[in-house]
Amino acid sequence: MKQHYDIVIAGGGMIGTSAALALAPLGLSVCVVEAVARKAGQQPSFDDRSTALSRSSQRMFEAMQLWDDIVAAATPIRSVHVSDKGRFGFSHIDAEEQGVEALGYVVINRVLGEVLQSELEAADGVDVLCPASIEGVELGPDRASVTIRSAEAQETLNCKLLVAADGANSSVREMLGISAQKRAYGQRAMIGNLQSEMSLQQRAFERFTSQGPLAILPIADDRAGFVWTVSEQDAERVLGLSDDDFLAEIQEQFGFRLGRFSRVGTRAAYPLTLSKAVRLTATRSVLIGNSAHGLHPVAAQGFNLGLRDVAALCDCIADEARTGLDAGSVQLLDRYADWRRSDQKKLVYFTDNLVQLFASSRPHIRTLRNIGMIGFDLIPGVRSLFAKHTMGLAGELPRLSRGLPVR
Repeated sequence: MKQHYDIVIAGGGMIGTSAALALAPLGLSVCVVEAVARKAGQQPSFDDRSTALSRSSQRMFEAMQLWDDIVAAATPIRSVHVSDKGRFGFSHIDAEEQGVEALGYVVINRVLGEVLQSELEAADGVDVLCPASIEGVELGPDRASVTIRSAEAQETLNCKLLVAADGANSSVREMLGISAQKRAYGQRAMIGNLQSEMSLQQRAFERFTSQGPLAILPIADDRAGFVWTVSEQDAERVLGLSDDDFLAEIQEQFGFRLGRFSRVGTRAAYPLTLSKAVRLTATRSVLIGNSAHGLHPVAAQGFNLGLRDVAALCDCIADEARTGLDAGSVQLLDRYADWRRSDQKKLVYFTDNLVQLFASSRPHIRTLRNIGMIGFDLIPGVRSLFAKHTMGLAGELPRLSRGLPVR
């Protein structure tokens, strides 16, 4: 291992790995530090959860020449159906109406992880320390010094830029002296897959229930992936249900628009918390992905927002390199923070308020929801504007998010 790198990335999950691969063509020396072994059962980034990739994420992976391998195991979303349990009205978004072949694609994290990991192993200029952990950080005007502990030894790496991509509970963020505002939703996301009597036909469903949103997504082999938000108080009971009882409860919440559910797979659950870093940069360091923002899974925007962080950072680094500045310059970090602040704030506000709106039991709020969903379908331009934002195509987009190589 070298003792000096241009960039050290803390975290080798999907966002950290994507960042390393996106930076590789710039000819920089990069080191990825990941605490959990790739094949370990507790590796959270590469499990059996499903991730919905937005249009901008598709374009980014196309520009990185990874899309052919990803799409081979992905399922397109041609339409999205949104409903509110027990209330009148529903809304839908259709890919053909928006002039695209798909609104997004659903891929199993484990499959996406295999594509990213295989590419990372072959990437020039990228070293990987795994398992290894960052135990200390010292920031100076010319470099960041990172103390790394692995099974073999403890060593210090120096870099021009330290990138924190180690998740919502980022330890590196704390070492940088950046705090995060957190609020627990009092909910857990129940995840898994099941078989439906009728084919999803590349449709995704978002159903708002009294406990929280229930998403049904099309995945490989004509199965249905689900993300079912339940209250913290009820989570252990739901998780402990027999397969038949679990299917009966999720059926009651979703209804029979896909016929009867059967053959539910392994279920898991994780707590839901909104987190927002109070700032995105420190001296010679930057936050991306969940280290900067942890969203509710409603609308499936978290990973896509993190990829736009990666794309914007790559743009900033590529542009500054042309002027002779290094990857951790003050100008670069200021530009990145200014660029990303609006997109992150918008998505945090959107997802959080969507959860709060559909959690309300007040009669006048529920009536407004009915009117809103009807208006969503009837008022010209509303669906297209909403679709543009959920596909990640709104605002100033970095080159990778537009499908263009970073250099």
